[in-house]
Amino acid sequence: MEGESFTDINGTPIFLDCQSHSTFCREFTVTSPKVPVTKVIVFTCSIWLLAYAVFLFTEDTVVLTSAILITLVSMMLYVHLVKVEQETLFIIGSLGVQMSSSYASGRETTTFIELNKIKDIVINEAIYMHQIIYYLCVLLKDPSDPDAVSSVVPLFQSSKPRLNCLMKVYRSCQEILSKCP
Repeated sequence: MEGESFTDINGTPIFLDCQSHSTFCREFTVTSPKVPVTKVIVFTCSIWLLAYAVFLFTEDTVVLTSAILITLVSMMLYVHLVKVEQETLFIIGSLGVQMSSSYASGRETTTFIELNKIKDIVINEAIYMHQIIYYLCVLLKDPSDPDAVSSVVPLFQSSKPRLNCLMKVYRSCQEILSKCP
């Protein structure tokens, strides 16, 4: 399959790449845009100018030093812990679902859920910041009661794609799950 352009819940463009490795194996990758350099420069300059203004009145170099350190540390933490550039859902009909997130710093997190623990993959709705959003999630079976749901694992948490993107992934996941025993 080929990649398509969609938007997230804020209207920011995101890119969905769908790869079909076989009839029982598909990979969905949602890529978010990189942090614009102009935003970083504006953020840094505004903090440093504010610190310089305070320095002019106090004549204390600790203000400038702490402003520089705070902005550098906060940018590093944002890139390493917050900014997810790519989220991947890899579904294999006989094994399970693997979810991966790649951060701007290069760090990756991966979670795997075995197929026998999955009850279903559904599109759910939630209230988020005075609006109703839709999200794709994996329903996990309750070990004590196979008909009950023990927990819900949301997919694409950082990219937050809109419903039209989620529907494409949902239909493909249901197609694979329906072929499984």
